[in-house]
Amino acid sequence: MRTFATWLFLLALVAVLRPAPAQAEVCQDGELVIRFAHVVAARGHPKGEMATALAARVNAEMDGKACMRVYPNSELFDDNAVMEALLMGEVQIAAPSLSKFEAYTLKYRLFDLPFLFEDMAAVNAFAYGSKGRELLRAMEDVGFVGLGYLFNGLKQFSATTPLLVPQDAQGLAFRVQPSAVAVAMIEALGGTARRLPFKDVFAALERGVVDGQENTWSNIYTQRFFQVQNGVSETNHQLLAYLALTSKEWLDGLEPAVRIQFLSIFSEVLDSFNARAEAINARSRQKIIEAGGTVRQLTPEERRAWVEAMKPVWDQFRDRIGQDMIDAALAANGAG
Repeated sequence: MRTFATWLFLLALVAVLRPAPAQAEVCQDGELVIRFAHVVAARGHPKGEMATALAARVNAEMDGKACMRVYPNSELFDDNAVMEALLMGEVQIAAPSLSKFEAYTLKYRLFDLPFLFEDMAAVNAFAYGSKGRELLRAMEDVGFVGLGYLFNGLKQFSATTPLLVPQDAQGLAFRVQPSAVAVAMIEALGGTARRLPFKDVFAALERGVVDGQENTWSNIYTQRFFQVQNGVSETNHQLLAYLALTSKEWLDGLEPAVRIQFLSIFSEVLDSFNARAEAINARSRQKIIEAGGTVRQLTPEERRAWVEAMKPVWDQFRDRIGQDMIDAALAANGAG
């Protein structure tokens, strides 16, 4: 039987061995503490690297006024819990994927429409245009302020079997984000959609809970999804973007000079990393190949078949998203 002293020793040992946050910034007395919680790796991922770079600049340029701590890999909160944590003041910055906001607004379903954007140049043209900026304010009535979009890139499909034409997905179970559009997309392919937290995807693939998934190159590489899949098909079918946001109460409560400086730094870092997102994904794609993973490029005919299979999905969500938003997104193709 363990004594009380033994239990105390074991508890202390656990505390010592528990991994520390990747960004363990020591804040000074009197500094404004800004906590940024996210769910991805601190390195090799656009969001993780952006958060780390943002903290470095805030801690250097706002030293004595503000201190930022970053908590990656769901160390503090996952994307399902972080929204409430923002309103409670337990974190100040989060950047969930846009599909996480369906409980607050359906407008962000726009970004989930399959094959809406031709490339990342079109994404940027829309996001920095009037309609994209209008969407940043879509949740102000429930207490959230959008600070800007952080782009990961376009998504690819993978599965336990090669995926070259839509019929290859029939009967397979795919992990999707909590997005009604994503569910409809998989069902249009004749598959089954299963909503799972990001942190559970690798285990679900490894154990056969799901047969496949859809994600960006950086996620597929950093989370090792390619290791438990037959290959990755380069479909570029859907955008994965995050909305960096905070609570309106917290932002409005900052001293004006502090708020202006913080928002200026945030905007500069965000723009810089959005410009680098394509390069990060290109490197991740190459690393998958170098690690022995299979990447399948579709022929133009094969890709057109995927587009045709997913066309009906648009009609299901057109009214809730708004035709004006869809038109603005389509107009961005070729305008980047």
